[in-house]
Amino acid sequence: MKRWMWIVLMVLLCPVTAQAVELDIDAPSVLLMEKETGAVLYAKGETDRREPASVTKVMTLLLTMEAIEKGTIAYDDVVTVSAYAASMGGSNVYLAEGEQITVEELIKAVCVASGNDAAVALAEHVSGVTELFVAEMNNRAKELGMKDTTFLNCHGLPAQGHLTSARDIAVMSRQLILNCPELRRFTTIWMDSLRGGAFELANTNKLIRFYEGATGLKTGSTSSAGYCISATAEREGMELIAVVLGGATSQQRFEDAKTLLNYGFATYALHTVEAEEPFAPLPVKLGMQDTVALTLPEQGRQVLVKKSQAAGLTQEATLPESVEAPVAAGQQVGTLTVRDGEIIVLEIPIRTAEAVEKLTWRETYRRMLGMLCGKE
Repeated sequence: MKRWMWIVLMVLLCPVTAQAVELDIDAPSVLLMEKETGAVLYAKGETDRREPASVTKVMTLLLTMEAIEKGTIAYDDVVTVSAYAASMGGSNVYLAEGEQITVEELIKAVCVASGNDAAVALAEHVSGVTELFVAEMNNRAKELGMKDTTFLNCHGLPAQGHLTSARDIAVMSRQLILNCPELRRFTTIWMDSLRGGAFELANTNKLIRFYEGATGLKTGSTSSAGYCISATAEREGMELIAVVLGGATSQQRFEDAKTLLNYGFATYALHTVEAEEPFAPLPVKLGMQDTVALTLPEQGRQVLVKKSQAAGLTQEATLPESVEAPVAAGQQVGTLTVRDGEIIVLEIPIRTAEAVEKLTWRETYRRMLGMLCGKE
């Protein structure tokens, strides 16, 4: 077996528990997660079931964006506002029964102004009736492994039994920003308007203006839920999700989110593993060509590292002496194993960069004839 060793200046961090470090956090339930790996960097009371208020709308937005991706609805669809949507209390954009408004403007109203009426209008457009949409919310939550969540509405106004957890909010927030990155053009708006400029919007998430790298995502507050937020921010290619539930005041909610994000950005970094040297071509037996080029996949090579740790991570490539044709492009032929001491922290498949067909009888005959002619 051929082996290569590389030393890279990074140490992979396993998900940190709340006991690993103590942060000055006021809220009873918080969680900090890294987007790409899903690693939990800090947690406190993360599975306690609490009211999420308008952070509920993260799931509403996820189902809406997935419906757009599937093609069942479109940004430029015109929605006629129902009497039920127009009747919503709490935060809203004052939609009127019979008013016509596009899906794009409704998404903006939800992301920026947390419009309960806009959320209901979207739910009705996606599923026909809100009851079916809420059922789909709960089904999607189960698919994502959100074990602490029961949705009773699409907007987050108080309802007995409408509960989730900081962990579950981080999970659905990650799904949204990881797979629907286009939503960022709405969640990063600080001020905008609806109805051709007739109605002004200001983002309920003050971090968008006052925190470097803020990308979203959703605030929420009621007298029973307290002040909540799922805050996302990106710096140096790493995006973090900070969830705060049950904050005592609006400002304290933002301060707790900033504390979590500051801790994450100060302590961790996201790196992509690269081979120090190109892989040597792998010999191919009975192939139309003698060797095949090797490569690492574009995805699955990212590791979360702790900035305070420098060296110690090793990489070892394990490959066979040869591979037998036919060889498919992208076929796994080996593994790049990343270790922290004796602990395996990442395994990356080494794949073929091209296809190699099996040697034909005609080509075999031609090569043999060539060898004979060469000897003469």
